[in-house]
Amino acid sequence: MKFIKSGILSNYHDLGKNGLRHLGVNPSGVMDRLSVRILNIALQNKENQPVLEMHFPAPEILFEEDCTIIIGGADFFPTIDNEPIINWKTVLVKTGSVLRFKKLIAGSRAYLAIKEGKFTFLPYVGQVCNLSHKKTIHFTEGNEFELLTEKSKEAFENQVFSISNASNRMGYRMNAEPLEVGTKKELVSSAVDFGTVQLLPSGQIIILMADHQTSGGYPRLGNVVSVDLPKLAQSSINDTIIFKKISIEAAEDLLIKQELELQKLKASIRFFNDKQNN
Repeated sequence: MKFIKSGILSNYHDLGKNGLRHLGVNPSGVMDRLSVRILNIALQNKENQPVLEMHFPAPEILFEEDCTIIIGGADFFPTIDNEPIINWKTVLVKTGSVLRFKKLIAGSRAYLAIKEGKFTFLPYVGQVCNLSHKKTIHFTEGNEFELLTEKSKEAFENQVFSISNASNRMGYRMNAEPLEVGTKKELVSSAVDFGTVQLLPSGQIIILMADHQTSGGYPRLGNVVSVDLPKLAQSSINDTIIFKKISIEAAEDLLIKQELELQKLKASIRFFNDKQNN
């Protein structure tokens, strides 16, 4: 695979490296983990197989050998040798073919996963992420949520937040009416994670993303539930969100439901692949 054009912020990522936070090293990895898992499942790769994370304008890629690819996440109108291909569907690419992305249709980050060698089953796995410009984001209450005034607690769930242009893979800074705490309190730096919502001194909030730091001293108002992180990953500057608080039990139920759907996808792909090979 040869890059004719590199695109903006194109990089290879897997699902992240765990077990190093005690050394101050965060997991990092792809922003939209759900899309990447589905793409690798479709190719029968390991789920943690590195993929190419792309932004628009996206790269232009020459394939130097036959392979099977699948693209998902954002829709950048992909083409092979100027012929449109469908997101979420595996495609056999011949040596010498060129992958281009013509325009940004929806979403913020597209992913390219590759399978080398023989591959027989070409499934369409379907679009899985909400790519609308306004999203409801579910969160569980954070350790310092109670520091907010009653008015700010209501505002946190009732006002619309927009993603500012000071956002990146480390965190999304949001714009809205500033939130206020009832009592100023000196906090000890504590652990944070992908999806932690922190209150900045300005009264604005930041949602930590894939390249977040491992600890921080700002109040933690909440944690975005795991199943909604892909929605954020596919959001762009000026997109808007509304927060909705749910219990930890409800968040776990959503995650279990998502995992069951992924297991069904794995089983169906194995079944059809086995059927084709017999």
